[in-house]
Amino acid sequence: MVGRMVPAALFVGAALMIALLVFWQVDIIQRGGPVMIPIVMCSIFSLALILERFSYFLNLHLGTDMDRFLEQVNAAVNAHRWKDAQALCGASPGPVARVVEAGLAMREGPPQEIDEAMEEAAHVELPAVEQHLRWLSTLAQIATLLGLLGTVTGLVRAFQIIQEKASGGSPVSPGDLAGGVWEALMTTVAGLTVAIPTILAYNYFASRVGEVQFQMERAASIVSGWRRRGKAHAD
Repeated sequence: MVGRMVPAALFVGAALMIALLVFWQVDIIQRGGPVMIPIVMCSIFSLALILERFSYFLNLHLGTDMDRFLEQVNAAVNAHRWKDAQALCGASPGPVARVVEAGLAMREGPPQEIDEAMEEAAHVELPAVEQHLRWLSTLAQIATLLGLLGTVTGLVRAFQIIQEKASGGSPVSPGDLAGGVWEALMTTVAGLTVAIPTILAYNYFASRVGEVQFQMERAASIVSGWRRRGKAHAD
């Protein structure tokens, strides 16, 4: 647990430093007020998680590569070429291949034990497949709420200027309100700019998780289907 917290704390610290640097160096960001700092941090976190998840799913070779892998495994299993099937799993690392390996390891057992082994392997693999998706959803919501918070604080600032001018008997000019209105609009735009692509990425990766689960079920049916056919012939 501690080993995981240290890299996370370092990443948060680095993101904070980058956000502060951007805030002080980029004028348009600075005009959005202090709320822009956590919004920039959310953008850094979101981008890092999106790149990590994209790389992960890219390495799974879903689609035609997975169809080819399952066809080859099915042919090897039906021909009782167990070494070939295991070699295919070893050459195609990933959650689907590991589910097949779990089933092949129990191929001499009853169908129920084969199903349980593959189900357990799937439960072990799924957390890695779904990793960080909850964080992406949370970041999208936080960025939106931070944008709303910045809008409110900007309007509060604008009305505060109106009150101060009115109390002093001075006329209120559009320039006096520009800073508060700019802050209100800028934070809204920034929050939505971060939230919209983050939500799109979350939905895309969620569909990839569903694809992995579907391929796991296909792989499990190949191994368990062979054993059930063999048991039916024996009966």
